[in-house]
Amino acid sequence: MPTYLKPRGLKFAWLFCVMLAGCAPQSPLNATAQTTASAVPQAQDGKFHNNYVDTLPGPLTDLLRWQWNAWRNNLPPPPTTAIPVVTPDLAAIRANAAAGSAMRPAITWIGHASMLVQANGLNVLTDPIFSERASPVQWIGPKRNQAPGVALADLPPIDVVVISHNHYDHLDVASVQALNTRAAGKTLFLVPMGLKEWFAEEGIQNVVELNWWQSNTLGGVDFMLTPVQHWSARGINDRHKTLWGGWAVMGPSFNWYFGGDSGYSADFKDTATRLAPRLAARGGFDLALIPVGAYEPEWFMQPQHMNPTQALQVQRDLGAKHSMGVHWGTFNLTDEPLDQPPRDLAKARTAQGVPEDVFSVLAIGETRFLKP
Repeated sequence: MPTYLKPRGLKFAWLFCVMLAGCAPQSPLNATAQTTASAVPQAQDGKFHNNYVDTLPGPLTDLLRWQWNAWRNNLPPPPTTAIPVVTPDLAAIRANAAAGSAMRPAITWIGHASMLVQANGLNVLTDPIFSERASPVQWIGPKRNQAPGVALADLPPIDVVVISHNHYDHLDVASVQALNTRAAGKTLFLVPMGLKEWFAEEGIQNVVELNWWQSNTLGGVDFMLTPVQHWSARGINDRHKTLWGGWAVMGPSFNWYFGGDSGYSADFKDTATRLAPRLAARGGFDLALIPVGAYEPEWFMQPQHMNPTQALQVQRDLGAKHSMGVHWGTFNLTDEPLDQPPRDLAKARTAQGVPEDVFSVLAIGETRFLKP
């Protein structure tokens, strides 16, 4: 069984664990950063803001109301079915990684929002978390319900790590430090604006930070940070001090999108509209990785997390040919059971007439090869 990363020291109290969680070396490749259009600046108050809603999350009273109701009603309930887990096909993953320009597009679900994407000759990790807990401490906080689908030590050499935002279930310090050490600093970390300093403090120097609509080109592949509706914080006094976003990754043979963590908003339509000229040659995104979990209770979660019905709308907004649901099945973060998102996704697909092969989920550890 894959091992978790070791615990780290005490920083904050349990309440913030809940609030902030919830929500072989290789040759270096040429990397350049450029602004594709006017970027969204940091606001005058020193904080970043969403495009379509006011400050997230809501007031502390709402957080306390949610937590009180969850405690009183013993939520979330335990899953009624096992979260699907398969033994990873490490031979296939490694062979694909070594194929270079002949690499076949493939994705492997590690768990939560962590996905290994192999495409356009690059091995990319999204929001890697290999630690046992999504928390500032490793003795309390949301604990993973199964090991990572691929152990960090079993990964192929990673070219790029993309980070969507700084919440503990998406930016795990032990994981990014281990990835940086493993690659002797050659892995490139792409992060939203404001996070480069945090990485430097953790001893990671190969970092490019981007604002919305800025992009970084690596090996002929463009990585663009796009707007989504969410928020950021790792402590008491840093809410909204760093940016958040999704990632549009556009290469010569495969275009894909990673939604990170987001509530539903018109940002997805804006992304499709703005990138339409870039995506036209391939008819849109070949794949979208869209969050489908952490959506109950709706009255509290809806502005910051989407449900499966909304995730299907995101696929339409983006014009993605295929989608995979992420951000479920690993950490108990909200009130729905861990196995609920795929059931709700299936109901939504049926209601909307969407075939399963158009929007589906993977088993943890599963690798799926995709048509370019």
